Amino acid sequence: MRARLVTALLMTLAALVALAPETRAQVLGGFDFDRAEVSVTGLQVPWGLAFLPDGSGLVAERNTGRIMRVRPGQAPAQVATVSGVSASGESGLLGLAAADDWVYAYFTSTAGDNRLVRFQLSAPQTQTVILSGVPSATIHDGGRIAFGPDGMLYVATGDAATTGNAQNLNSLAGKILRITPTGGIPADNPFPGSRVWSYGHRNVQGLAWDGQGRMYATEFGQNTWDEINRIVAGGNYGWPTCEGTCGSGSFRDPIVTWTTAQSSPSGLAYANDTLFAAALRGQRLWAVPLNADGTAGTPQAEFTSEYGRLRTVAVGPDGWLWVATSNRDGRGTPVAQDDRIIRVPPATGGEDPDPTGGCTATATTQTQWATGYVVQPVTVTNTGTAPITGWRVTVTLPQGHQVTGSWNTTRTGAVFDNAPYNGALAPGRSTTFGFQAARPGDGSGVPTGYACAVR
Repeated sequence: MRARLVTALLMTLAALVALAPETRAQVLGGFDFDRAEVSVTGLQVPWGLAFLPDGSGLVAERNTGRIMRVRPGQAPAQVATVSGVSASGESGLLGLAAADDWVYAYFTSTAGDNRLVRFQLSAPQTQTVILSGVPSATIHDGGRIAFGPDGMLYVATGDAATTGNAQNLNSLAGKILRITPTGGIPADNPFPGSRVWSYGHRNVQGLAWDGQGRMYATEFGQNTWDEINRIVAGGNYGWPTCEGTCGSGSFRDPIVTWTTAQSSPSGLAYANDTLFAAALRGQRLWAVPLNADGTAGTPQAEFTSEYGRLRTVAVGPDGWLWVATSNRDGRGTPVAQDDRIIRVPPATGGEDPDPTGGCTATATTQTQWATGYVVQPVTVTNTGTAPITGWRVTVTLPQGHQVTGSWNTTRTGAVFDNAPYNGALAPGRSTTFGFQAARPGDGSGVPTGYACAVR
């Protein structure tokens, strides 16, 4: 009788444990998920995410073709539109990268291919195609782009719903490509004269490098296994011959596999010896610890069913983990705030700085003539302890002088405000503008007073 009672009690306890809600691991991969916060709302199917020197983010909206600037606690602001975007199914405006004053965007084009353009935010309408001819379809367009530690630009493509593309080295589909920042073919690529870095991929949508410079990628399986692969130059990853672990010397096996219901992994990020993979169908963020040899430990899930479909994950310049949802992509169940960016602080510190800021302006008179001069650059620097979102420089002109033109600024008379693209500055960061002025023909001096104020 007593044995039956103990058995019944144990069974009841097991049932209660099974029904209990999942307990969140407060700290995972160096980030404190207990302090996660929704920082940006109102996006339309965010896909690519890149960061600017001022600490703000750029987000690509897949269906609208818009690039939005985002800052925690502020409404998204449109800064560019990519021309010729064709959005259907999974295609549209996809990956973003930023480097050396250039923004790079990968998208499905109305011309019938996937392509890559670059432009500067000071002239977003001037978009130069640096890669074209990547096969496109309504599914399997890949899309993630990222600069590697070697300064080269890596481009993830899908098989464009034609499985044979993945093993065809003459096709750019079903590959990870490696190009120079201007679209050229690096001389040390594994296949001479080819942009192909690795092949045998079904649909890669996440790229990341660990602290030793080793490369990893997420990949969608077909019906059974999703993957994280360690990527090597010239590697063949098996699709469509096999899915998941192949166990063949001809193909490289993944370091992690999940069922498609658990994952459908898109974005990938690295921090603190951990890979973070954003899962769409799985509606969770996977944290995958890395061993010293580049193999994987046991993955752990966060945010399970908490924010819906997760598309993108990145470590921001603020040290926080940024995670973007994809609930308005036609496959999710959006809430009023969707789509959102959730930020997770580091386990130690991570408090947003005290919102104090200040700025200074210094100037160089570059060219002078009897009746005028050019001041270039005027350098505006954030001297405060927190990011600023706008600045104003008031210039004291000598008697009879008049500003006749300016660039990288908006102005009223001799009062210069930031342009839409250069107002946000992180602490210690700078931007520049310039102006031209007329003066009496006596060559009477140049401005000496430049007063900067935070707007």
